[in-house]
Amino acid sequence: MKLTFAINLIRYSSIFFVIGILISMYFYPGGNIHNPDQEGYSFTQNFLSDLGGYKSHSGEINFLSSTLFAISLSIFALAGIAFLSIPRLFSDDQVNFYLSILGATLFFIGAIFFAGVGFTPYDLYFKEHVFFAKNSFRLMIPASFFILIVLARSKVSNSYLYIITFFMISTITYVIYLNIGGNPIENQADLVPNVLAQKLIVFVSMFCIFLVTFAFSQKLKNNLK
Repeated sequence: MKLTFAINLIRYSSIFFVIGILISMYFYPGGNIHNPDQEGYSFTQNFLSDLGGYKSHSGEINFLSSTLFAISLSIFALAGIAFLSIPRLFSDDQVNFYLSILGATLFFIGAIFFAGVGFTPYDLYFKEHVFFAKNSFRLMIPASFFILIVLARSKVSNSYLYIITFFMISTITYVIYLNIGGNPIENQADLVPNVLAQKLIVFVSMFCIFLVTFAFSQKLKNNLK
């Protein structure tokens, strides 16, 4: 895979992911875990996983929304495949090369786990769905850490270091919150904080991944000089 194509695939997969999710929200029939009578999708009352259910919480078949949800997550999985080409950017430094292989491999597995979320509807495969959802974020922590070290050792703008550091800290914070936060299924008061935290980390992740691709582009230009 050519490096320019791989970088662009990562960059635009994050955009397509967000667009696909927003369209999926539009077609969601309705209902949330505590209110089956809710009309349509609520940004503060529905998890993203609700989009992938075989049925919506209102009891309606959720074919269109779940299909778009699965496609969106699959598109992001392409970014994971493209990420496997990124270590070639850092082949001029043996330490960076091996660290980037570790980071790219973990990112690839994390992206595949994201796709797994889309293909394991929570109402049919709850345990598998939770496994993929939780571990996709956990894998992004070491992945971002290794990429951060690689970029710090490379001649790229410090602004990209701040971006990936923010991504890593945000992901760590979210993973901690998953372990200590309230249970939205058992307590309705915990629904909104959990829903908003999930959306925040997902959109922050996509935005940061989009921006970090410009660090890869800068490195590619430096290599060609």
